[in-house]
Order: sequence, then C-alpha cells, then structure tokens
Amino acid sequence: MPRYGRIGAALAATALLAGLIGAAPAAASPSSSLASPVLTYGSVGGSAVTVGDVVKASLASGTSATFYSSTTGTTGVKCAASTFSAKVLTNPAAPGTATESLTAQTFTSCTSNVFGTIGVQSVTVNNLPYATSVTSAGVVTISGSIQSTVVLNTLLGPTTCVYRTTSLTGAAVNSTNSITFTNQVLTKSSGPSTCFTTAYFSARYAPVLDTSKTGSPAVYVN
Repeated sequence: MPRYGRIGAALAATALLAGLIGAAPAAASPSSSLASPVLTYGSVGGSAVTVGDVVKASLASGTSATFYSSTTGTTGVKCAASTFSAKVLTNPAAPGTATESLTAQTFTSCTSNVFGTIGVQSVTVNNLPYATSVTSAGVVTISGSIQSTVVLNTLLGPTTCVYRTTSLTGAAVNSTNSITFTNQVLTKSSGPSTCFTTAYFSARYAPVLDTSKTGSPAVYVN
C-alpha cells in the first residue's frame, strides 16, 4: 500500500502498496490450509472469498505511507492516507497462490521535508492495473510496469519526479489482518536533482476487507 521527500513512488502500492490482497499471516495451521482456499473471510479457514470479489484496505490506524531516500533515514515524502482496491481473479485450495488485479491505489494528505520543497502537490500511481498474488505463506507480490508520479511544490514552482519498478513484495499477517511493505525500492526514471535517485516505500494496510460481502468482513490467508 508508506519521513517525507522528493520521492513518491508508490505504490503503491506502493506501492504500495500497494497491491494487494488478503491481509493475512504467513501462518495458518496445516489442517485449516488443507481444508480451505487460500483466501477466506471472517476467520482463518472460514468461508471462501469469491472470484470477482473486491478487496480493499486503508492504512492501519496511526500509520503513514513513506517514501524515503534511504532505508534508515526520515527524509522524503510522507502520506497520512492511502488506500488500495483489488479484484480477486483466482482463489485455489491451500496451500497455493491466489491472484488478484490491483485496480486502484491512492496516496493523499502528503507532506515533504526535502530541502527546497514546500509541499506535495500529488502522488499518483500510473499504469494500473497491476498483477497481484498472495501465497499461503503470506507473501504478497505486485508486478508489472509499476510507476508513480510525484509532484513536489518548490519555491521555483512544481517539480515532477517519476519512479518505476517491476515488483513490490509485502507480507500478509492474519494476527493483525494487515499487509505490510517495508523499504520497497523504486528508482527515479525522470526528474531533477530535487528528486531522490532511489525511493524506499513502506506502508501497512489494515484491516483488509472483502467489500463484496455483506458487512465487509476481514480477509485471511490460509
């Protein structure tokens, strides 16, 4: 689905980021895995998430999505709000790999502490949809021509930074019903020196919900 910057790569999705999908842990019990599809709703080993269902999530309460210039620094772009939406394409028996299509990912309420910038005009995830998969081990992968465009406000006017990658990897954890991306690398493809050469994307999305079902129950990985 991330402290600020000249980065902004998402996404996504981020990427951010992204991505994504059945927020769940990498550890369902062997018995429940054998008896259930990879994605269930309501509980581990619960009812099967139906092909065609839409899975959505926002940032976990109290967290931000970040695009930093290093894995340990705090310089870059920080977004207080981010969401993703994905359509389930396949949901085979566990253990296995479910697939989804990441159709939307947004980053809003963003700020920048990069030298020479005075704010963030926008962070946009381009080239959607992205192919997404989630394994019974809780590994979430987003792949494709992943691109994020970040427009930073500077004293001299807006500056556009474009970042790209071919994949983002996250972890689904059932105990927190979350998907977490940590220091996922996006590389600058265009933009002036104000834009970081490399953007490290981090974010935690929770809870992950099946919005196609009544009451939007939580999604789990088996």
